Amino acid sequence: MESRLYIRSMIDKIRQDNMTRAARREIFLDGLPVATLGGIALALGSSPDQSAAQKACWLGISGAFTLAVAWVLLRAFRRADEYQRKIQLESMAIAFAAVMVGLQIAALLDAADIVQLRQLVQAITIGGVAMWLLIADLRTRLRR
Repeated sequence: MESRLYIRSMIDKIRQDNMTRAARREIFLDGLPVATLGGIALALGSSPDQSAAQKACWLGISGAFTLAVAWVLLRAFRRADEYQRKIQLESMAIAFAAVMVGLQIAALLDAADIVQLRQLVQAITIGGVAMWLLIADLRTRLRR
């Protein structure tokens, strides 16, 4: 009887590990378009003198980046169980605080004419998303 319980607990642990790996893989695959679009938007938005066509392209890529982030969030929350949702929300709260501090510093640097705000906003946003995913992944790994 004890050996059956032990085998059952091992099977449950293996299933949970496989589900965790699958979830990480899906988040990675969902995150590739986000990272790509974010990098492209960052590169396109860094030029201060843009034509109307360049601005339209930059706005379109930035809009696609925003929609991709929303899509990844929606899929991640639908996939997660209650504990994972708690980890996700706490990680998002930490990243949100870091983004707010970063934006405040960027606004001060812009007011002092050290750097333009538009050059930093996307970098701060992309950094916040990366921080959120990193914290959530680390907390998930350390949960075991």
